[in-house]
Amino acid sequence: HLLIYCKSLLSVWAIVEVNMEEKVEVMRGTTAQITCMYTSDEGIGGTTIEWLVVTRSGEEKAIYFQDSFHTKTEPNTPYNDRISVKRTGAEEVVLTINNVQLEDEREFICRIKSLTDGFGAGSTNLRVFERPNFPTIEGRTEIGTCQVKNGYPKPNITWYRNNTPLRSVTNEVEVSSSTTTESTGLFSVLSKLSLNVKKEDKDADFYCEATYLLPGFSGMSETAHINITVLYPSTEIHVWVESPKGKIKEGDTVVLRCSGNGNSPSSFSFKHNDVRTYIEADVKVLENVSRQNSGVYQCTSFDMDTLEELLNTTTVFVNYLDAAVVTPRENVSMAMGQEVEATCNALSSLQTQTVWLKDGEEVSKGHILNLKAQSLDTAGTYVCVVTVPEIEGMETSSSLRVFVKSPPVLKEDDVTEVETEEETVVLSCHARGYPVPTITWDTQDGQKQSDPNYRILSDDSSQSTLSLKVDSNATVFCKASNNQGDDKARFNIKVKTTVYTTPVTTTTTTTLTTNNTITISNVTESNGVIIAVIIICILLLAILGSVLYFLYKKGKICGRSGKQDLTKEKSSKDNIVVEMKSDNTEESILLGTNGEKQPPRD
Repeated sequence: HLLIYCKSLLSVWAIVEVNMEEKVEVMRGTTAQITCMYTSDEGIGGTTIEWLVVTRSGEEKAIYFQDSFHTKTEPNTPYNDRISVKRTGAEEVVLTINNVQLEDEREFICRIKSLTDGFGAGSTNLRVFERPNFPTIEGRTEIGTCQVKNGYPKPNITWYRNNTPLRSVTNEVEVSSSTTTESTGLFSVLSKLSLNVKKEDKDADFYCEATYLLPGFSGMSETAHINITVLYPSTEIHVWVESPKGKIKEGDTVVLRCSGNGNSPSSFSFKHNDVRTYIEADVKVLENVSRQNSGVYQCTSFDMDTLEELLNTTTVFVNYLDAAVVTPRENVSMAMGQEVEATCNALSSLQTQTVWLKDGEEVSKGHILNLKAQSLDTAGTYVCVVTVPEIEGMETSSSLRVFVKSPPVLKEDDVTEVETEEETVVLSCHARGYPVPTITWDTQDGQKQSDPNYRILSDDSSQSTLSLKVDSNATVFCKASNNQGDDKARFNIKVKTTVYTTPVTTTTTTTLTTNNTITISNVTESNGVIIAVIIICILLLAILGSVLYFLYKKGKICGRSGKQDLTKEKSSKDNIVVEMKSDNTEESILLGTNGEKQPPRD
């Protein structure tokens, strides 16, 4: 027998070696003995012995346990009343199984453990056999029966395989026919076909043909074609990865298929890393695989009829991509003008590609990123993305947060002019810098403004909004500051005042009956001040005219008493007429040189 050697060194203080036969073969119903030989530095008293059996699902199930103090046969197993363990030597134990059945054809494991955690194990496959009954000749397999009824003269029947007529051949083909004469005198013919079926017959077409005579010619008719099921054992098997197609990556679901070239009933099992799994069909599914699932998978086919065992192997390799690691691992705080080098690496079984992204846009290729803090725009989150070009969807990523130390910079202009007609004006300041700036407000007289609406927008930006009640022109300062410095903006607020006045319309007409006539009419101004000035001027002119007229009446002007006739004569030509109209369309009064009323002129 080929011995399996299993050695395990789990402690520097104890070494355990286990030796067992590869297989033990027994007849069904007899007794099987499986020997476990071991060596240990601690001798007999310092070891525990455990026997296990591998179930159809591949699970290792304990059936017996023994240490220095007691022995125990596990209950509720098919072996609790059929096994016994006996020590046959200083370092040898034997497992005895009584009344072996077909279900006992399993793998049995002997596990030896020392008190100082030394560990060793070995296994033996138990094979069960049963002698078949004495062979008998059953004859050939009947393929079918062909019958044609009520013909005259007697019809003939011929069998065909793949369009080739079949004739009786000893030990291969048998065609038997019988003829029945009906009460009507007509003939009915029955033909049976039997043959020794071969593997090649699995795809063959079989049918029968009836020929008969009619006046002047012969007739023919044939049945439908039939196929037969031929069971034959496999002579070889193949095992392969059915899915996924192409390379396998961690997390995939892998389907292994094992198939033979026969079609007789067979059982299949898979073995990987010395662990055997029995399956009901010819497919093994590995879900969410990892690199530990890589290796050689052995498929074994066991034919239930011939009891022959066939095996084949395939290799599975699971590609992997570890998580990306960015160095430096902590957030980076840079001074303005400083340079920093960052690296990104990910261990993979395949060739990788690396890119760096910032705000979704590519900024660099390769696993090295060189940064120089030229402005606040250098700050942000840099994402390293590592991909495997050969396998779609295989990628990993990590990130690096970069801060740039900077005094605050206000987005607003140094001086902002604000005009408003409202009682409340809303002012806003937006600052960038690192550390994140604080924002305060004060007026020109140094008065601090309380309760501003301050918000931190990001790690290097903030915003403050101030609602200020104003009733006159004012100046307000916004100041952003951090430990790197400060920045200030000024808001000049101008309050626009609206003056509402009632329009005044005055119409004055002055007519002088002289060689030159001056008429002032329809003087209308919307501006109250200008209208008032014009009205005052008109009143002064009217007063002046009245004074001159009064002096003239009294004779104080130009020696009126000595020149009465001349004046009267001229007055007929140079009458002075003053007409005053108000907006109320009062009656116009004309005054002559002597103060007499005269009717108005057209």
